[in-house]
Amino acid sequence: MRSDRLLSLLLILQARGSAVAPEVARELEVSVRTVYRDVEALSAAGVPVWTEQGRGGGIRLMPGYRTDMTGLTAAESRALVAMSGRAVPDDLGMGSALASAVHKLVAAVPPSHRSAAEAARARVLVDHAGWYRRTPSAPALEVVQEAVWAQRRLLLDYRHGDGTEESVTVDPYGLVAKTGVWYLVGSTGTGEDHHERMWRVDRVNTAVALDEPATEPDGLDLAAVWERLRQGIERPRGLVPVEVVVRIKPDVLDRVLRVTAARRFLAPDETDPTPPGMPPAATDPAATHADRTTDPDGWIRMTLCFRGEMGAVAALLAFGGDAEIVHPPSARRLMAQTARAALARHTGEEPA
Repeated sequence: MRSDRLLSLLLILQARGSAVAPEVARELEVSVRTVYRDVEALSAAGVPVWTEQGRGGGIRLMPGYRTDMTGLTAAESRALVAMSGRAVPDDLGMGSALASAVHKLVAAVPPSHRSAAEAARARVLVDHAGWYRRTPSAPALEVVQEAVWAQRRLLLDYRHGDGTEESVTVDPYGLVAKTGVWYLVGSTGTGEDHHERMWRVDRVNTAVALDEPATEPDGLDLAAVWERLRQGIERPRGLVPVEVVVRIKPDVLDRVLRVTAARRFLAPDETDPTPPGMPPAATDPAATHADRTTDPDGWIRMTLCFRGEMGAVAALLAFGGDAEIVHPPSARRLMAQTARAALARHTGEEPA
């Protein structure tokens, strides 16, 4: 969001040569203080922009300065075009604008790099949805998005993962798309009651943009806030990545890898009840195949990385005797305990 604002400020100055901060603040719907911070950011990035005090002063850009695409390398041209996936912009109602922008971008890159950019657009597709998962609809996304752009407070009627509902006033920081699910990141309360939180947008029953400016911390870094919230969810639940050495029967190997990669063994909306404002737990394993070996009996030995030992058990228990946890011992014991409990439940026998 800030990068868009910096570009808008630069384009305003390119068009006019100079502008006064209050006028720019009104156009960009931010505070005068934010405008001056953005000017400092542009200057630090090498843009010849400065401020002049007194009558007739304001924000000035060196005459004749223009930003264009002529300095892009072939690799930079490919990267910009290749990463312009459609799913996220379509959700935000920007699909057509993105397509138009990509056409302009390709036309603007140096002729010597244009074929590389065209090839990247034709040969790279970014799909944000997970396997075997239906992307949840989020009817409130449009209202939430507009409030984020306009930096307005939001009143949410929110439904938690356990079915409870609450009405909450939010100062929105921004939106995050993760595996096809949109999250609103923001804060509630003031003083000692101030808390940074996240909300799944598909669980917002109704959203109303209030006629109140949102407040945000100076130097807001959305990525840093998201990382803190994400770690706060994963670590208390024991979802820190853990490497598990497994043995897999060859004829089910492909199926094991597909299922673990697709997270079919622990659906996002079928986990334990979710604390307020938190997304559901997910194991989200990722396989590493570099250490794959074949044991004397023909079984495949390899290392899989899961978020927590229970994630490994949940994934591999479905394959019965065709998959075995070798290491760590704690994960192997957990697999045995879970299997015995399941057997006792289905046979009526007490677990040994």
